[in-house]
Amino acid sequence: MNVMQPMPAETANPADPQAEISARLERLPITREVFWARNIVGAATFFDGYTVIAIAYAMPVLVREWGLTPSQTGMILSMGYLGQLIGAILFGWLAEKVGRLKVLLFTILLFVSMDVACLFAAGAGMMMAFRFVQGIGTGGEVPVASAYINELIGSKGRGKFFLLYEVMFLLGLVGAGLIGYFMVPVYGWKAMFIVGLVPAIIMIPLRWFLKESPRWLAANGRYGEANAIVTRMEESARAAGKELPEPKLIQAPVRRKSDWRELFQGIYLKRTLSIWAMWFTAYTVANGTITWLPTLYRQVFNLPLQTSIFYGFLTSVGGVIAAVICALLIDKVGRKRWYTGALLLAPVPLLALAWLGATSPIQVLVLAGLAYAIVQTVTFSLYLYSAEIYPTRLRALGTGTGSAWLRLGSSAGPILVGTVMSSMGIQYVFASFAAILIVGAIITVLFAVETKDRVLEELSP
Repeated sequence: MNVMQPMPAETANPADPQAEISARLERLPITREVFWARNIVGAATFFDGYTVIAIAYAMPVLVREWGLTPSQTGMILSMGYLGQLIGAILFGWLAEKVGRLKVLLFTILLFVSMDVACLFAAGAGMMMAFRFVQGIGTGGEVPVASAYINELIGSKGRGKFFLLYEVMFLLGLVGAGLIGYFMVPVYGWKAMFIVGLVPAIIMIPLRWFLKESPRWLAANGRYGEANAIVTRMEESARAAGKELPEPKLIQAPVRRKSDWRELFQGIYLKRTLSIWAMWFTAYTVANGTITWLPTLYRQVFNLPLQTSIFYGFLTSVGGVIAAVICALLIDKVGRKRWYTGALLLAPVPLLALAWLGATSPIQVLVLAGLAYAIVQTVTFSLYLYSAEIYPTRLRALGTGTGSAWLRLGSSAGPILVGTVMSSMGIQYVFASFAAILIVGAIITVLFAVETKDRVLEELSP
């Protein structure tokens, strides 16, 4: 890979809009516009996270109310993730064609409308269908939003800035746990969908206050619009008393249209296959754990409903704490080193749990919760990493196709738990999860590239 070297502004091609827009964005501090863009998109992502996990807290009630078998339970949990697979690829591709913001708005409308539909589900089949369509919307929102946020900021501190946005998804998981704990035992499973509906609708008008990604606009020949947006950001920075250095232009990225086949060509082939493996292994374990734990506590250990939900909530909180620590440190540690360490460390408590036999709910709460927290630092930050390893023409598509493998992993996780638990026993579930993570660690060591503190256009020509 030939790393592109910075060129003095006077020798760079002044007619190259992509190089100019990138250089101007690189020198900017976090402006008011970017700060609020992150918060608005983050709020929508919060409700995306809430919607994804809401079914896990409704499931302990649905299992008894509808008389669901373990296979039906696994299918209901998995159908949303299968929908997300389609949504991630479809909307990732569409965001390259029509822009980031239009796609984001549509994805929110889709998963909110299906939130209403879930309220009227009368059985397992209907819930599977509604969760599948809802998954198409939730699957498209996060990867497109990730590409959008990455394109607004420069390389310095990009990991911290982006991951503090991504924490909002995890807070959505925690919010679902709180609602599940307080509302489901009193008002039933529909409370999960009713509460998740209102704030999501409030978020929709806020989309109109956001501006399109200037990097995407420049890459698609709409330089006038990109220039106007960046100029406004520069004026905002100066108004806040910031002195802006001269932009340092780099060689412009290759000019070509977005083409999915490029994901499997040149330097991007190894990146694509390695990130797919990282997405799949980490999410198989993380979502296989978090979606099944409330039901496991209820069915295997016969804990009261409220206790089962509370234990699941504690696991989500642990994941958020670990994610915040990761957000604050990953720019110092580096992406590859962090991922390798986490994927090697998380199997330790899982193997301990398998060896002990997972004979008590406290064992599962402590050891599975610890493993989940460690893996969560990988899962929530892979959106950052995926958006860094592709150029603007492929960023949303590459992130979308990569995150499609998280959907496959998330779908496989609950099915794996149900199958292994029924045939072999709960302790073998945790042993299987440990083995999957070790495979992910090996792939990361061999093939992942480091991206910290590097300009997006330098990383991906």
